[in-house]
Amino acid sequence: MSEFKQTFNSSLGKKLIMALTGLFLCTFLIVHLGGNLLLFSSDGGYSFNMYANFLTHFPPIEVVAYLLYLAILVHAIYALVLTIKNRKARPVAYATVNKSPTTWSSKNMGLLGSILFLFIVIHMSDFWFNYKYSDKIGYKEYRTNVNTDETTATDYVPESPKFEKSVTTEGDYEVIRVKDLHARVASSFSNIFYVIFYVIAMGAVSFHLVHGFQSAFRTLGWVHKKYTPIVYFIGTWLFAVIIPIGFAAMPIVYYILSLSK
Repeated sequence: MSEFKQTFNSSLGKKLIMALTGLFLCTFLIVHLGGNLLLFSSDGGYSFNMYANFLTHFPPIEVVAYLLYLAILVHAIYALVLTIKNRKARPVAYATVNKSPTTWSSKNMGLLGSILFLFIVIHMSDFWFNYKYSDKIGYKEYRTNVNTDETTATDYVPESPKFEKSVTTEGDYEVIRVKDLHARVASSFSNIFYVIFYVIAMGAVSFHLVHGFQSAFRTLGWVHKKYTPIVYFIGTWLFAVIIPIGFAAMPIVYYILSLSK
């Protein structure tokens, strides 16, 4: 046990933990983007609100969510510890004639990580915290005609403040009443300053992952001349291009839609 503890207290051990938590967070980004793309459904927020309710009320998902929060904290804390330790060990940069090439993102991982941590705090307080623990989220009632499959959406005021969701049948209609996180998203993304900050944060995600994804595999020793180019391709195009663009598109589109109202 002492050797195990000593390993993970070393610089290499901390880097291993950062690599593992980082890859876990990368996996989460794929799932999270897939769910958030429901915002583009033209159904009055029905699909997204059902998705949000499922995430916050399905026990296995809730367990994964708390593991996610832990991974974010551990990743951020270990990054801070390693940064401080490296600066103390080398307060003045070595004077070298031929420096190995380094990218801007690799030299500024601390700055990028700080932007992302601030974004996560603001983002979670605006959506997750308000959804779970405040009365700032309204409710929506969706009535679906089982014969025509047509759905109409109206605002709903529950009798109890503890109300979360109900599914009933009234004649030919299936009636679903649920928290309206979609309206909160639309409201937040109508604020140009929030949109700008969101897009900047997605830029930070791009630069952070273009280096971090590849670095995690190197830290774990998963380096092979056959597979390393694949890792670089996935890290660049999926995590540094497609995913950030997908997330950034949401506030931009919703802001443009808010201007037409």
